[in-house]
This record gives sequence, C-alpha cells and structure tokens, in this order.
Amino acid sequence: MPLSTSTNRKLLHTRHVTCKGYERTDGLWDIEGHIVDTKPYSFPNKDRGGEIKADEPLHEMWIRLTIDSEMIIHNAEGCIDNSPFNYCHSVAPIIKKLIGIQIGPGWTKKTRALIGGAKGCTHLTELLGPIATTAYQTMVSARGEYANARKDKKASKPTFINQCYSLAVNSPVVKENWPQFFESIKTDTSDKES
Repeated sequence: MPLSTSTNRKLLHTRHVTCKGYERTDGLWDIEGHIVDTKPYSFPNKDRGGEIKADEPLHEMWIRLTIDSEMIIHNAEGCIDNSPFNYCHSVAPIIKKLIGIQIGPGWTKKTRALIGGAKGCTHLTELLGPIATTAYQTMVSARGEYANARKDKKASKPTFINQCYSLAVNSPVVKENWPQFFESIKTDTSDKES
C-alpha cells in the first residue's frame, strides 16, 4: 500500500542509498554502501566546471568495510566520485580509522567520534548506518539464523529476536516461526484502580 496522495509539490532533492553484503572466498565479508544525491535542476558550482547539471550527482560516494564473523572491521575503504568541492576528495581515507572496531552496540557513537563532524564527511558518516544494518542482514543470512532456529529447537536465541515489533518475544510471528523463543508477557494488574 503506497503513501497517501500528497498536495501539489515540486521535487527538490533525491538521495539513493544502496548497500550490498558479499561473502568472500577467504572467510570474510564485504559490506558496500553507495550514496548518490541529485537535484532536478542545474545550479552554479565553481569546482565542477561552473555548473552541476540537473540529475547529475551532487554527491556520489562509496564505502567498503571488510568484516569477520564477529563483525570486526579488517579493512575499510572510502571513495568520493562526486562532491560539490574538490577539497572533499581528500577526506575519503579517513574511513581507515574504522579498522579494528566492531559493528554492534554503540556503533553510531563510535563512528561519529572517529570520523564525524569536521574530522570527516557528513555523507560518508551517514552511510555507515545503513551499512551496519546491511552487515547484520548479511551475517544473519550467512549464519542461516532464520532457518537454523526453525529447525534446531535447542539452538540459542538468534540475534534477530526482540530487534523489532514483529520479532518481539511475545509476537505472533515468533510464536508461529520460533515457538521455543516465544514468551507470553503478563500484564501487571496490581496497579489498576478498582
């Protein structure tokens, strides 16, 4: 079901974010993110030959993180193909500062401390959010967590349980697909007025 019909409006900006997770032959995984910003109109820009044309990338940037099964970063690479300022291109190597950290709790705070604000590129830093989500989805697929938890009734609780509304321990989805992890949540009625 699409969004409701909006009032008359004019498009001013489009952002495309694409992330992919790859299993490598050496036992590691590559998680790649690509961000492209465009405007539907041309506008002046000194560093890009006088003008950025309509629908030409204002920003086009890439990140590749190479991770292990614990989601620790073994290599990190950034690339800026298009930006509004030539000076932006010199910041891409800052992504290397992510080597050695783990994608997990506190990810956003850690990455912003290392490469956020005036130390790095806003767009590359923002791209790390969907890259982390893609890393989780890639590892769930690689580990076969969905399928294994269905087959092996003695398996430990998968990481995806309790990570969203539909996968909450008390949801009908968990009850149907992973009943061994289903928990009936009882409501405390002691505080209710009589």
